[in-house]
Amino acid sequence: MPGPTRRAALSLAATTLAAPALAQGRFPDRPVRLIIPWPPGGSADAQLRSLAELAGRTLGQPVVAENRAGASGTLGAQFLTTQARPDGYALAQMHLSVIRRPFLVRNPPWDPVQDFTHIIGLTGWLFGIVVKADGPIKSWADYIAYAKAHPGRLTYATSGIATTNHLTMEELSAKEGVELTHVPYRASNEAAVSVASGEVMSVADSSAWAPLVDSGALRLICVWTAERSPRFPQAPTLKELGHDMVGTSPYGIAGPKGMDPGVVRSLHEAFKAALFDSANAAVRAQFDMPLEYYDPEAYRDFVARRAAYERTMAERLNLRID
Repeated sequence: MPGPTRRAALSLAATTLAAPALAQGRFPDRPVRLIIPWPPGGSADAQLRSLAELAGRTLGQPVVAENRAGASGTLGAQFLTTQARPDGYALAQMHLSVIRRPFLVRNPPWDPVQDFTHIIGLTGWLFGIVVKADGPIKSWADYIAYAKAHPGRLTYATSGIATTNHLTMEELSAKEGVELTHVPYRASNEAAVSVASGEVMSVADSSAWAPLVDSGALRLICVWTAERSPRFPQAPTLKELGHDMVGTSPYGIAGPKGMDPGVVRSLHEAFKAALFDSANAAVRAQFDMPLEYYDPEAYRDFVARRAAYERTMAERLNLRID
């Protein structure tokens, strides 16, 4: 039987070469998973679920939010680095605990820069320092004056050791040359209540204290955002107080390392549109969450800078969790 003509052979070859591309189709052709490494109901959960719903409309496929709480919020990162394929269908929240963890343990589970594909920076939280409203401290100047006059007696509560708020307070106390006493709590709202009851003198944390400030039980003496908070415009920023510092614990979205740049671009554009949508802006406003947008390159650069900072602070404070 005669073999195929040259034209037929070329046609067959072209069909064969085109088959993988046709099989791949456009991205996405099925739902995308977004792992939220916290229990349902918190501010990050609400913001990311809103983002997922909005991004799914742009992508033409659902973005399915999946809660995987535990391990200090690192189960999403564990999944990306050990199980997920770099095809764009498995994503997770990238937050500072993921960046920080390698510098707190003897056997680092990942490199926060090299072992992920950084897709977009999103938002953070409103942090600040609050004191009892009817106490002797009325301002940041009073806070530092008290600390200098009573070394080690000014206590501050946070949501735990090696958290963003703890590290920021360590940096601030070093810059001001004062000795403060750290009192870690398990929950931010418990810490705020403890200040109102007089158990500790101040709390440095995200805005779980806001209702008590609104009620007049607590006084906000500074915020850590780049600009003054629209909700609490009377409180100065750290920059206004002489410290070139911003502390919002920003987070974003990442995927496994090695993702296709075209897929990254598609995901980034969908999540960016969702972030700037009025519906997501309303969720952020509800929880006093400042905008911290980064494109993929800028977000990777942010993670690299933050990883260097986290390494330095872990070494300086001799922080270990294992």
